[in-house]
Amino acid sequence: MSLLSPSLEAFWAVVQKGTVLEAAKMVNLTQTGVTQRIRSLEKQLGVTLFTRSRKGMRLTNEGESLLRYVKAARDLEGETLSSIGGKKQNTYFEVCISGPSTLMRSRMIPRAAAVMKKYPNLRVRFDITDTDNIIGKLKTGFTQIGALPVNQVGLELDSKIVMPERYYLVGPSAWKKRRIEDIVTNETIIDFDPQNSRTLDLLKKYKITKFSKHRHFANNIDALTSLIIDGAGYSALTEEFARPFIKEGSLTYLKQDMFLDSPLTLAWYPRSEMPPYFKALIDAFTKRS
Repeated sequence: MSLLSPSLEAFWAVVQKGTVLEAAKMVNLTQTGVTQRIRSLEKQLGVTLFTRSRKGMRLTNEGESLLRYVKAARDLEGETLSSIGGKKQNTYFEVCISGPSTLMRSRMIPRAAAVMKKYPNLRVRFDITDTDNIIGKLKTGFTQIGALPVNQVGLELDSKIVMPERYYLVGPSAWKKRRIEDIVTNETIIDFDPQNSRTLDLLKKYKITKFSKHRHFANNIDALTSLIIDGAGYSALTEEFARPFIKEGSLTYLKQDMFLDSPLTLAWYPRSEMPPYFKALIDAFTKRS
């Protein structure tokens, strides 16, 4: 059962499936029926909701705004139907959370797990990304909660500052007794991609300017860590992520009094009424301990 209007249901189906043909199958209508409902909705709102291309239907800026409304309405709808129906177990709430791999793995996923136990009807998609445009994902409605740098948060978003990630230079345990000057001069930096400057920023913070200008790249945190363990180079990793590797002895801090804090913000589009499970996720991610 859905409390959305037929036109909004057709709109949601097109967003979900990407084409009118597949959307028609989803809502048990003809393609013409779906198209008519979308056109009716566009006429009612006075805007164009989709652009049509060979790759399917793509949302316009106005369509993205409507999608955020529909997602919020579906959240509220699920809670309403659960309440009316005595908390039926087949009503689910879906949330997508996007963030960098280190933060997601060391902090956000473990904290979300506790919320998921409290709300068994909550379904979460963890979108672990180090290169994608999280702001873009928030705008399109793909993501409902995103962790991103403070300077990327726009005025249209609600946000909360989270505890910053603290980065340290780490290398293989075999380098434990080597001097930092020797390492940065003769060894290679390993970063996620050419645009990632975290390691360079840390070195520059401590005025270390004499270092190898060549870098290896691995856009996967597990692959990057494996390369460091194998002695291919060094990198800046967050304290939370590096801790278990330091403890087991496969990695070592190159100089523990050198670190770089990376401020982060948790952002989401405002909701007139924030569902309890959504608030629980925000609170869990922004607690300071």
